[in-house]
Amino acid sequence: MTFIQTAEELDALYGKPVESATIKVTRVITEDYRRLIEASPFVALATAGPEGLDCSPRGDHPGFIRVDSPKRILLPDRRGNNRVDSLRNIVHDPRVALLFFIPGSIVTLRVNGNARISVDEPLLKSFEVDGKSPRSVIVVDVSEVYFQCGRALMRSDIWNTDRHVPPDQLPTPGEILANLSSNRLGGEAYDNAWPDRARNTLW
Repeated sequence: MTFIQTAEELDALYGKPVESATIKVTRVITEDYRRLIEASPFVALATAGPEGLDCSPRGDHPGFIRVDSPKRILLPDRRGNNRVDSLRNIVHDPRVALLFFIPGSIVTLRVNGNARISVDEPLLKSFEVDGKSPRSVIVVDVSEVYFQCGRALMRSDIWNTDRHVPPDQLPTPGEILANLSSNRLGGEAYDNAWPDRARNTLW
């Protein structure tokens, strides 16, 4: 198996990027990029820290990530499993990368920057949903923004409902937990209870 070892080898293999691949990069959130962020109900948040890497899904109603200024976005940390892998990483290493998805669109948006975790009460209150505030808000100071080539989403045909995988062809969370814990956790009861539990604890 042959491996690429240097940046020079990469350049020789792939060549230089076309102009459109570089001119799209900005250091601020432009009006066009703001519209993409506000239309997105889902973002993948990548972080790095001493315990390793993490890429965490974050989703809510479109506009849940607030453009606070051309150089700053605000991301509420909604209820989850309390692993707080992303937050632990941010405490140690502020560098973050976000990838925004918009249902039905092949355009994705990438945002890179440095993050801090705020527990300022008025800020938390401003993100309240159904009377519930997030425990914290991730404040991202933007260093780079650009839209991503749509080929990956075109190849995957990700928004085509005809290609949805039937649930019975996939292992359920309950099955996975049961297999990993020798049936001590999870199982059918877990799967049956999960939809209502999730709906009642979304925020």
